[in-house]
Amino acid sequence: MAEQGPTAGVKQRDLIRMTDEEIDVFLQGRHNMTMCTLSPDGRIHAVGMWYGFIGTTLALETKAKAQKVLNLRKNPTLTVLVEDGEYYEELRGVELVGTAEISEDPDELWELGVSVFSRYYGGYTEELRPFVEAMLNKRVAVKLNVDKVVSWDHRKLGMPSTRPA
Repeated sequence: MAEQGPTAGVKQRDLIRMTDEEIDVFLQGRHNMTMCTLSPDGRIHAVGMWYGFIGTTLALETKAKAQKVLNLRKNPTLTVLVEDGEYYEELRGVELVGTAEISEDPDELWELGVSVFSRYYGGYTEELRPFVEAMLNKRVAVKLNVDKVVSWDHRKLGMPSTRPA
């Protein structure tokens, strides 16, 4: 069956790519992230994570002895996927490919902890310090040094909604 509609036969990759500014705005939103590392046997280890920032660097906090950290200590290759949307015409996302840097620096871990807490639980205040401290117990920060970015935003296609009324 031949393609039909306003984008039939048109290379859509260039149409749906996000600008750098759109990527920054998207990543600042409250989304889940899929983090992919390589297990010792070469298989992909994918886990859902919350994320935050250390300065402008995307990062996540996790248990120091977690499998993903063990994987990264052997092979720092890291790919993450942040996505949004329920229907085709709403789908958007950013894939970041790069190298992980594991940090045990208390200042960086604290900055990340406050970032994650603020993004997923609401604003941080000093009264909430004990909760963030507990969240960071026996944790490390994993910073992503990005080599490649792939993005898409199907909303740019201008397709009618397939969402049920």
